[in-house]
Amino acid sequence: MPRVDQGNTCGADRGAPVNAIERALTFECDAERLVGVVALPDRAASVGVLIVVGGPQYRAGSHRQFVHLARRLARGGIAAMRFDYRGMGDASGDARSFDDVSADIAAAIAAFQRVCPAIGRVVIWGLCDAASAALIYADANRDASLAGIVLVNPWVRSDTTMARTQIRHYYAKRLFDRAFWAKLIRGGVEMRDALGDVARAARIAHGAAKPDRDTGVSFQDRMASGLSTFAGPVLLILSGRDLTAREFEEYSSTDARWKGLLARRSVERRDFVDADHTFSAKQWRDEVETATVDWVELQATQAAP
Repeated sequence: MPRVDQGNTCGADRGAPVNAIERALTFECDAERLVGVVALPDRAASVGVLIVVGGPQYRAGSHRQFVHLARRLARGGIAAMRFDYRGMGDASGDARSFDDVSADIAAAIAAFQRVCPAIGRVVIWGLCDAASAALIYADANRDASLAGIVLVNPWVRSDTTMARTQIRHYYAKRLFDRAFWAKLIRGGVEMRDALGDVARAARIAHGAAKPDRDTGVSFQDRMASGLSTFAGPVLLILSGRDLTAREFEEYSSTDARWKGLLARRSVERRDFVDADHTFSAKQWRDEVETATVDWVELQATQAAP
């Protein structure tokens, strides 16, 4: 059982119709102690949100992004939990990669539902490699309590995707960049080095994602398998000013399986053309929070008997 350590009132929001409190808790995963914080509204919807943290960072997120998101969800009547998986933040254990946290996610969902029994089902929200971890979790677990997945700038990086994205979104733009040519004329750029970089990127771009040395399956394929297996709704959020998002677009547009999966009616895409990777400006953060709340509210309404 998770141990509730304390409860504190959340910061007020202008015109907020719902009061919310935060409760810290600890729970176990494979004999290690994990730490989480649950934002609870007075009356929680039947669908809650588990915020999975991308690495390497802890449950607050960049510029307290996940703190703001959890509290915004709670003010909207949706319980939310953010947590440190093993080896990160205040959790014990050895550090692990994003493709090896499915057990941590399962333990967090169980703890979340014990603390808030009103939650029948859970949406997983993940940014960057946490989005990848969410799909890998869906592949590893046929979890009937999983109500939806929010994928924010998913991580699919390999040497190939990086090279393709650099060629298309970096090197191609430099050809039309006056500053680049001015620097080249002044001798600030070695033409041989520049051409060598392009050539190396081009060679790598014709490669493929490397399979895991233990399973023989790449993490990108595990992600695709998870998306294929999960029949529920998916919200895909992409930033306009983010290389990781461009890599995902490049990868998914050139892979037949991914193209088919993203074309399903259960997948909704939202683009924030001016935003960076972590939505660091308040306007971008607010927009993503609102999009998340609206989408989760819809899932809760559809899940209601």
